[in-house]
Amino acid sequence: MLRRCWDARKEPLKRQDERREAEPGWYLRRDMLGMMLYVDAFAGTLNAAREKLPYLQECGVNYLHLMPLLKSPKGRSDGGYAVSDFRSVQPELGTMDDLERLADACRDSGVCLCLDFVMNHTSEDHEWAKKAKRGEPGYRERYFFYDSWEIPRAFEQTIPQVFPTTAPGSFTQLDNGQIVMTNFYPYQWDLNYANPMVLNDMAENLLYLTNRGIDVIRLDAVPYIWKEIGTSCRNLPQVHTLSRILRMVCEIVCPGVLLLGEVVMEPEKVVPYFGTAEKPECHMLYNVTTMATTWHTLAVRDVSLLKRQMETVCTLPKEFLFLNYLRCHDDIGWGLDYSWLKARFQIEETAHKKFLNDYFTGKLPEHSGRGELYNDAPRLGDARLCGTAASLCGVEAAVYENNAEKLERSVACDLMLHAWMLSQSGIPILYSGDEIGQLNDYSYHAVPEKRDDSRYLHRGNFQWELAELRNDTSTRQGRQFQGLKKLIQLRAGEPCFDADADVWVQNSGTPHVLALHRRKSSRELVCLFNFSPYFIDAGIGLDGSYTELIYEKHYERAKTVRLYPYGFAWMLKEESGKGAFS
Repeated sequence: MLRRCWDARKEPLKRQDERREAEPGWYLRRDMLGMMLYVDAFAGTLNAAREKLPYLQECGVNYLHLMPLLKSPKGRSDGGYAVSDFRSVQPELGTMDDLERLADACRDSGVCLCLDFVMNHTSEDHEWAKKAKRGEPGYRERYFFYDSWEIPRAFEQTIPQVFPTTAPGSFTQLDNGQIVMTNFYPYQWDLNYANPMVLNDMAENLLYLTNRGIDVIRLDAVPYIWKEIGTSCRNLPQVHTLSRILRMVCEIVCPGVLLLGEVVMEPEKVVPYFGTAEKPECHMLYNVTTMATTWHTLAVRDVSLLKRQMETVCTLPKEFLFLNYLRCHDDIGWGLDYSWLKARFQIEETAHKKFLNDYFTGKLPEHSGRGELYNDAPRLGDARLCGTAASLCGVEAAVYENNAEKLERSVACDLMLHAWMLSQSGIPILYSGDEIGQLNDYSYHAVPEKRDDSRYLHRGNFQWELAELRNDTSTRQGRQFQGLKKLIQLRAGEPCFDADADVWVQNSGTPHVLALHRRKSSRELVCLFNFSPYFIDAGIGLDGSYTELIYEKHYERAKTVRLYPYGFAWMLKEESGKGAFS
């Protein structure tokens, strides 16, 4: 199978593989910038998306993550994560040939293309599932089928529920009486990787996509792919064996392709998915906890937890590459370090989650965030949060109230959070629309197949009429776009943002300000972020001369730096006798 896939790989892809093998750290460049988007929301079709590549390049994007677009049944797709055919595209988006043409255009433009690969399950409409339900030999064994509830009940003693409110339980009884494992939704049937045919055929499906020109494969829900009775069926040792096998498969057939692991868990469970130097697994992982902690920090106006987390992140090997983001297609889950918060601040988990959700849904007077809850379970107190970055920062409320002062402050908050994301080590990922401060789209409430899923609040159509304002700084869209663009350009040109730079957090003299120090050779950069709506003097006590890069303000000594409400600063140390831009 591997030989067949290698023979089918076209020459331009093989030449790209050779170039990337000759430069193993090609994806660690400081000018890497990602964006994730839904093709239908962004442009309508794959061909139309290809025509929009100049806009993405204007944004500085060279890593494009297309959200799920493979064939899946309408109304039973979980946003495209219930795949019925791994080798076909949703008809309304185009064809597989259209996807390959887009991939070719991206490659010619220097843009890496990322696509989701749903490993854990298939749609109930997949050919394998249909044959399994009919009882055809060799297909029932590709899933977890049972004739009684005895074994499923044993599994459910220890398996945590993924969606306890909208899809309780981990098994579904079919209309013919058979019982099948469905950890996510009833129409998503879990695959049995203990069956070697499943691994072999899924690996071939993965390689089919890489041979269409996909540069990065996002392994969806990878911690769930091995099941054993008496366990949580998550993060089991066999999961890492399977991840390692897929890495080897790609190194044999398509060595220029990267694997991105979707591991939405706490850091100690995320890091093992990098593997080891001798046995590598994923090239990249999401920095999920930092994202959630960032929003927590904005609400409590205290950087203590974020500082503690970054102290851990900064000690990790520099070759560990994280993707950093503020918002994505999914909700915000409040997976914080509650044991530390309780010991340090007497914060109780359930009460704090409610506070955070109240804060960002506009129920508290001290903030004008506008979000909605996802999978609200009042008894468990474990609801998650939806909304665009701009709406959660208060931009939507300020626009609605026509409050110029509030708008200025909320736009500053949005830009500060993006500056913080760009200051971290790894690849920063924008969510489509955030570059122009796009607001929540409430129209999903009127669409039957969407109205029960509040994540569509931030999955609205890209507003091209607002993008037309991106060069007009008299508009908020222009201010947000140009402010972000300047940060992106500064990051791409500053060696302190190199992947091998030394990075650490330092004391800012105030609980409201996070101070991140980056050093590359003789260059030093101090990044300051004010998570409060007040003017704050950060006492960083720096000797020597510094230049603030955004506003190009000179500091003879930087013992104290005054930050505006939700302000930030990138302070570059000047070399002796030289200016910061020498």
